[in-house]
Amino acid sequence: MALSNTTLGVLIATMDASIVIISLPAIFRGIGLDPLAPGNIGYLLWMILGYLLVSAVLVVVLGRLGDMFGRVKIYNLGFLIFACASVALSLDPMMGGGGALWLILWRIVQAFGGSMLTANSAAILTDAFPSRQRGMALGINQITALAGQFLGLLAGGLLAVIDWRAVFWVSVPISVTGTIWSYLSLRETATGRRGRIDWWGNLTFAAGAGILLAGITYGIQPYGGDATGWGNPMVLTGLFGGAFLLALFCFIETRVKDPMFKLSLFRVRAFAAGNLAALLTAIARGGLQFMLIIWLQGIWLPLHGYDFENTPLWAGIFMLPLTCGFLIAGPISGYLSDRFGARFFSTAGVLLVGATFLGLLTLPVNFNYYLFALLLLFNGLGQGMFSSPNTSSIMGSVPAEYRGVASGMRSTFQNSGTALSIGVFFSLMVSGLASKLPATLSSGLQSQGVPAGTAHQVASLPPVSTLFATFLGNNPIQHLLAPTGTLRKLTSDQQHTLTGHSFFPQLVSGPFHHGLVIVFSVAAGMAFVSAIASVLRGRHTRDDDPSTPRGNEKGKPEWRKAPSS
Repeated sequence: MALSNTTLGVLIATMDASIVIISLPAIFRGIGLDPLAPGNIGYLLWMILGYLLVSAVLVVVLGRLGDMFGRVKIYNLGFLIFACASVALSLDPMMGGGGALWLILWRIVQAFGGSMLTANSAAILTDAFPSRQRGMALGINQITALAGQFLGLLAGGLLAVIDWRAVFWVSVPISVTGTIWSYLSLRETATGRRGRIDWWGNLTFAAGAGILLAGITYGIQPYGGDATGWGNPMVLTGLFGGAFLLALFCFIETRVKDPMFKLSLFRVRAFAAGNLAALLTAIARGGLQFMLIIWLQGIWLPLHGYDFENTPLWAGIFMLPLTCGFLIAGPISGYLSDRFGARFFSTAGVLLVGATFLGLLTLPVNFNYYLFALLLLFNGLGQGMFSSPNTSSIMGSVPAEYRGVASGMRSTFQNSGTALSIGVFFSLMVSGLASKLPATLSSGLQSQGVPAGTAHQVASLPPVSTLFATFLGNNPIQHLLAPTGTLRKLTSDQQHTLTGHSFFPQLVSGPFHHGLVIVFSVAAGMAFVSAIASVLRGRHTRDDDPSTPRGNEKGKPEWRKAPSS
């Protein structure tokens, strides 16, 4: 009962984190907003990132509250909040900017409920399952959470074709059913550890992490004449201010009696190394997710005759090998890690992930799909091999009374990695495009009869706008030239070429590949550093009671002291 309910909870929570990414074109059309208008880029970013930021900031707090007041109690409340927010999202009564703000606000509320689910699900499973079965249970739960991110992409593409509101309708019956089921079926098996709420720690962590991640978010938007906003004083203030508040948070946590962030847990090598590996892998995985969407929707699918309006749906379908790899490897590696230990499987998995990034680097922009699908399958297998044992190792390495906060800390690293990946990899891609795209775009337009002044004007469009155009499955050439009246002055052949499936993808493929090489090289480096961290986790596992002798991988009992309070 615990496994089935928590798996449903993390599935719907992670699906809703990504379901709007592919369906954003339909959502913007539904509420009457132009997604490429400069003033609307902020709406677009916060529609995606609002959910991720709340998830990254609040999971530790909510995991700590689960330790104090009962993990099942907080989990059940999370399902209820999530269900209410899902209903509100599906009933958006406004249009334009007001409609976008309504969606952003309720997405944040929904993320609050989703954070309650993800922060406590792993702790509930760790309480419910004995150590010999824990890896399998956590593996199923963890892989469902990761697969939910990619299933959300597919579901968003399918439902957006029906109606943009269907993107939010789908979570209503699931969340309502889950709420009733969790209240009826789940029982508290761990005794709550009462303590004081760490108000200063909560405040400095939430403010610091939120400001830092918001600064990274706005860093990818153009500022002045620069392609990115890293020189923007507001962005710099957010980065340094957020880092200062997080440093202050760490200082506070070493001084208070009942800290929300149990820094002493990092004395456990398996916990510290596992979370570092999870953070780096999450950044690399987030970069892969967004780059694949751009690659498929903006270039490969149009080159193969798919209409721009249909590319979001087909991008989700063509990425299915990645999800299949997750679903195959996760439970199997979780089961095997229960018998043979986590280190081998997690390390081998992340090494396989790094190797697939190098493989993707060798592909041309207009690739052979079967080779591409094979690399995605192996990438999914590698992430499945890594995630289940890594989660089991982290959660099994801490005393039972701290599993809620440990689960929240693990989720924070994972969710922060996804949010960081957007800032890191979009910035790398924008920098790569900024060096080559303007000249390529200007010369390509002029070769089709577009006047030089208009061509330069279109080519001066910030690279992030072009990137979002490909991300949204939008042909920006027609979008930008139609208002100027230039298209009407061209021959029918020139019009057909400029607005067809091939002109824009072929034009941006060279600059895009330049940026792609940078992105995947960095992602591969992160994967290999993650493998080093995974090796350093050690060979032991911890039983439910830290004072109980437990056999190590060679069958000999070993005693380890629990981290101090």
